[in-house]
Amino acid sequence: MTFPPDATAPHSKSRLAIVLTGGGARAAYQVGLLRGIAARWPDLEIEILSGVSAGAINVSHLAAHPGDFRANVDALTELWLSLTPEKVFNVDALSLLSRMARAILKFGSGGSRLAPETRGMVDTRPLAEFLRNALGTDNDSPIPGIIAKLQGSTALDSVALGTIDWATGRGHTWIQAREPELWRRSGRESRQTELTLQHVMASSALPLLFPAVQLGDSWHGDGGVRLIYPLAPAVHSQADRILAISTRTRPPGERTPDTVGYPPTAQVAGVLMNAIFLDQLDQDAQRLERINHLLHRTAAAPDPREGQARHEASLRHIDLCVVRPSEDLGRLAAEYEFKLPRAFRFATRGLGTKETKSPDILAMLMFQPDYVQRLIEVGERDAESNHQRIARTLRR
Repeated sequence: MTFPPDATAPHSKSRLAIVLTGGGARAAYQVGLLRGIAARWPDLEIEILSGVSAGAINVSHLAAHPGDFRANVDALTELWLSLTPEKVFNVDALSLLSRMARAILKFGSGGSRLAPETRGMVDTRPLAEFLRNALGTDNDSPIPGIIAKLQGSTALDSVALGTIDWATGRGHTWIQAREPELWRRSGRESRQTELTLQHVMASSALPLLFPAVQLGDSWHGDGGVRLIYPLAPAVHSQADRILAISTRTRPPGERTPDTVGYPPTAQVAGVLMNAIFLDQLDQDAQRLERINHLLHRTAAAPDPREGQARHEASLRHIDLCVVRPSEDLGRLAAEYEFKLPRAFRFATRGLGTKETKSPDILAMLMFQPDYVQRLIEVGERDAESNHQRIARTLRR
């Protein structure tokens, strides 16, 4: 789907942030939405990129690829369209069964030191190799494309990826920026760094399913865990406008039931994954909108006991646009389930993925090219249908 470039493409000095949440394979939807935006604003300038989980993969690739916004998105689209399950994790029966067997032995060992160590239910070394080639780096070296952009004359000013430290349960936001704004809050903090492949792999390491990744002396996992404030990295980086792209179709309670009777494991796991990784964006967006409303009210009738400058020093209005899928990406995944590799399909069906209308846990792992293509198409259509909302934020 293509659109004529928007003649009023934004060139404001106000800082624009794009925030990408997680969702595994569902992050292909983000690519489609960005593709639709790039068709209208090919030269869009983005100062801040922030992502967690699969959104971290999209953010790191956008930040590392040379060229204008449209070229970045086209390259990201090609990356996703070349994905297959085999490029994300080993799907052969021997690998899957051996990891399941080790997990069972560990569980039944009673804590014996002789029990085998388990590191995730799948082997993600194929994904590491895939991203190593895509980002042009190795495990521990800084991603050269991000360094080039931040040191060059591009608009990009800050790149942030989120992880969780499994030893402490503390959330970490890893920031590479020209002049980083660092913070420390209860349960979360930011750290200045040069981003590497290890940061990307750690941020996208789905708990229990994907192995944790070592960063320094600690083991880190998916940045969506305990991410109470998904918009915080953009806010702390002094964003004036935020475009946040969710992979959650509708907030909880606004959809028809997916199962009848006792819920299968796949349904419970899907609800848990959504609650951990995706639902927080809606709550954080509501908080930001309430702050915007409060600032509007205080600006209209300032308190004579306090100077207006004092309000503006602590809080500021931030334009926010949240876009979410118009179609249920979990239900779309059910249409492509039969195309998954046989061993992997057998294992997921054991969890009850055929017993729910919307197997969200399966949608996170559905790296099928035709499913990815479908999500990109949905994203492009949603970019068009939300054009006016998006334009209001981009043109500020």
